[in-house]
Amino acid sequence: MHSLSEENYLKSIFNLSQTGNKITPTAIAEALGNNPASVVDMLKKLVEKKLVQYDKGKGARLTESGLRTALDIVRKHRLWEVFLKEKLGYSWEEVHDMAEQLEHIHHPNLADRLDKFLGFPEYDPHGDPIPQANGKMAKAFKTTLAEVEPKQQCRVVAVKDTGVSFLQYLKRLGIDIGSRINVVERIEFDDSIVIQIEKDLKTTVSRKFAESILVR
Repeated sequence: MHSLSEENYLKSIFNLSQTGNKITPTAIAEALGNNPASVVDMLKKLVEKKLVQYDKGKGARLTESGLRTALDIVRKHRLWEVFLKEKLGYSWEEVHDMAEQLEHIHHPNLADRLDKFLGFPEYDPHGDPIPQANGKMAKAFKTTLAEVEPKQQCRVVAVKDTGVSFLQYLKRLGIDIGSRINVVERIEFDDSIVIQIEKDLKTTVSRKFAESILVR
């Protein structure tokens, strides 16, 4: 059994590993809201427990044991998000914080039963793939709205920013998973983008906004 803090670190390292970038103490600190010095101390503990390998030059990476633990936590987190949204009616900006607490519940077969009850969903409410019991996952989406050329249509499949303010802003614009977006024009001055949502509302969004939405 690992501590709540250890599990949060393992999950954070896993999430950071999906970006393909070097996982530094600074990156982990920013993800968790901690200071780099405390991150280094925790990394030492995780290395001693053979959950993480760490080298200043190469950064941190999960061992096979650490990856299994991280996938289990991520799986529970994302399944709980689906449960909270689909079965209890919470909005997608509310489910993350509650799932952060529920993911640490340890009970034999709980995740498997929850997965079966939900119909074995492949993605959580934010479009992130849910690990299966064997560790396999559906395809993670990579293309952002910022990469779509003008006069092309796309469909929202995930969001990179799961912060409350961003998700609430999407709700005000009428954007959700599955929403269709037409890229009307790219403004050269500041690289902002004019989009049309579901053939109805036209609005101008920043590049930061467009980089936070994943599409296909």
